[in-house]
Amino acid sequence: MDISNKNIVIATHYLVYWAPQALRDFLIEKKVKTFYFIAHPLQINDTKSYIEHILSWNIYSKREIKFRSKNNFINYIFESFLTFKECVFKKDKIDLYVWVDPLNAFIGVLLKLIGKVRKTIYYTIDYVPYRFSNKLLNNFYHWLDKVCVKYSDETWNVSHRIAEWREKIKWLSKIIYNKQRVVPIWVWFDKIERLPFDKIKNHQLLFIWNLLEKQWVQLVLDAIPQILKEINDFHFLIVWWWEYESVLKDKVEQMNLYKYVTFTWWIKDRNELDKIMKDSAVSIAMYDKEKDTFTYYADPTKLKDYLSAWIPILLTDLPHNAYEIQDKWCGIIVEYNVDSLVKAVIDMMYDKEKLAKYRLNCITYAKTFDWNIIFTSNLERVLW
Repeated sequence: MDISNKNIVIATHYLVYWAPQALRDFLIEKKVKTFYFIAHPLQINDTKSYIEHILSWNIYSKREIKFRSKNNFINYIFESFLTFKECVFKKDKIDLYVWVDPLNAFIGVLLKLIGKVRKTIYYTIDYVPYRFSNKLLNNFYHWLDKVCVKYSDETWNVSHRIAEWREKIKWLSKIIYNKQRVVPIWVWFDKIERLPFDKIKNHQLLFIWNLLEKQWVQLVLDAIPQILKEINDFHFLIVWWWEYESVLKDKVEQMNLYKYVTFTWWIKDRNELDKIMKDSAVSIAMYDKEKDTFTYYADPTKLKDYLSAWIPILLTDLPHNAYEIQDKWCGIIVEYNVDSLVKAVIDMMYDKEKLAKYRLNCITYAKTFDWNIIFTSNLERVLW
């Protein structure tokens, strides 16, 4: 795919490495002519937006704009103005504007209406029916979403459930709003370092990403005493970020599980995360149906991370691809209780032949979702 004559802009919020950053890296590798990456902080305690500018393949610059209010509404206004200003005064017309979330997307709609942008993509990565507790604000959020889906050249959804919800609840008929495509979360398959089976820790269970109550990590802690009766060197590695850490650490202390549980702070560097994941045998991804309003519509990044690292998954059935993962013999669906979890952990770890087969299945399955494949096929359709 030749994009050496294209001017492209991505506008997003940032916290960790995910789809927008992967698209940025893809465009740079493909030697895009001119590229701007406009990133605003997702968390209120982050203080700066930043803009990366890549020109003629290898000339790079980065500017930081430090501004953060305790009022999120003010932050949104500032970020929207900054994104619009950065794009509207560009000398050349923008061939493609990719935005993540409705606010950035709405700016893209305005830029297209005034003729500054040729093609637009609304990339719906995180979609929540009830994003805000304030009903008025939540309705405004979904009104923006509707406008962006209607006026974008394409809307990329990370799962098929997003378009289905828009149609069922918000009455956005897929016949009329028919430019929606499923563009899931993938991985840089060839860049991931993996260990052979004889080098991994056969009895280590791994958890990464959001450490929230709805992730049911506390259930794993409850299960450890029973697991230890069969696997006395069992270990649970938690690579985390978010606010539930103190509760779980207190629980570890109360249950005297220091020897069997390790917490590490969130590792933002993608290469370092791959390194720390690679020696685990089994992974965990449990979601509480009653408390989790996000995962049902999403394409959880952790599932692809696990699979690409050859790590079979014990998961609940909330993610859209849970049964596909089980049908491919890359994971096991467990119930929301200790007994089901204990059985699944012991079955997978105790049987080395079974574990080895599941690892091979993971790598076969993971080969099909490389970022190069997904971005090439979808961008070729949009740009030409």
